[in-house]
Amino acid sequence: MARQARKRRPKIKATEHVLSISELGWHGDGVAEVDSKKVYVPFTLADETVRAAVSGSRATLLDIIEASPERVKPMCPHFSSCGGCAVQHLATASYRDWKRQIIVTALANRHVEASVAPLIDAHGAGRRRVTLHVRFEDGQVLAGYMQAGSHKLVDLDQCPILAPELSGATIIARDLARALGKNLKPLDIQLTATETGLDCAMRGRIDLDLDARMDLSDCANAHDLARLTLDGELVLERHAPILTLGTAKLALPPGGFLQATKMGEETLAGLVLDAIGKATKVADLYCGVGPFALRLARVSSVVAIDSDSAAIAALKHAADHTPGQKPVVTEVRDLARNPLYKDELNSFDAVVFDPPRAGAEAQVLEIVEAKVQTVVAVSCNPATFAHDASILTEGGYVLEKVIPVDQFRYAGHVELVGVFKRKSSLF
Repeated sequence: MARQARKRRPKIKATEHVLSISELGWHGDGVAEVDSKKVYVPFTLADETVRAAVSGSRATLLDIIEASPERVKPMCPHFSSCGGCAVQHLATASYRDWKRQIIVTALANRHVEASVAPLIDAHGAGRRRVTLHVRFEDGQVLAGYMQAGSHKLVDLDQCPILAPELSGATIIARDLARALGKNLKPLDIQLTATETGLDCAMRGRIDLDLDARMDLSDCANAHDLARLTLDGELVLERHAPILTLGTAKLALPPGGFLQATKMGEETLAGLVLDAIGKATKVADLYCGVGPFALRLARVSSVVAIDSDSAAIAALKHAADHTPGQKPVVTEVRDLARNPLYKDELNSFDAVVFDPPRAGAEAQVLEIVEAKVQTVVAVSCNPATFAHDASILTEGGYVLEKVIPVDQFRYAGHVELVGVFKRKSSLF
């Protein structure tokens, strides 16, 4: 049977409107109404009057008729063209209130009562990891981020929200792309700052011949990269990329997940340690490479579980080679499909979980059936955190406090730590 041709959606013609912005939405876009329907206008603020080209639920800012008194000059010349930041134009105090309010609103939507603390600034020295898009156009190599709401690449010289170690990231990305010779395929190049140098993971579905491999190696040497991989294949490792987590030394696996900033990781880990109190046995679920587990092991025995086998192997190696730690038991397990069950959970004094953005519903449903006294949730998605929190509170837990942590400065993302305690009367 011949495949039916896919129909393209007709483009909605943009029409100009004068809009009153009522609020700043979750993702950093101003919110207005046209014909009783919400319209999202990037780079605008609450209480502004603007002229915009509206197409469906999205709009393009054309002119600011009346600016908010909270509007400030963006710190980056690429702001509003580059899609990396959403809110550089909002005064600091209002920015902090907006980020905290994202969490307050998410909890209110799920009818979850909790005290939400003031926002903790954990930007520190800046982002320690960046993924740059690389494209070849008219004989030039472009490296940067995609334009907001577009597939057009914004070619950058540097990005001011990155840690100092990544100040030359775009130069490195272009040089690596040129080392591939006549390759015209799009590339994604991820650079991570570690204590032994930059770790580089390239993605692009490219078959390397010997010459290209040698040229890439020469480029990695010239920029003093610790390691270079292409589509998961090791090209060169000059030094193992090392991070210190607590007192442990961890060799980062290629593409391994990290918190956005070093200060963010340390802040979140400190809040988790405070929350578990005197617990002697802790489950660290969705543990990744162990930013919590390796610190928790200073005071408690830990069972660390994640579906990423490379992350678990790196965590186990670090734990096994760190003196003075309590036991750390590791397991590779998909907690979304195969969560820790009631009888397994009952052996723990505390459970820590830091799931993907989709949340941890399957695991939370098991936690409410168990007798765990303390549950600490770490999340980068207030909406799915609020959903999981509603299950826990309806199942007999009290959400004692929520602490927002901002390691995604100028973006619509906000991290948080929620501390739950089991009502003692239930068991």
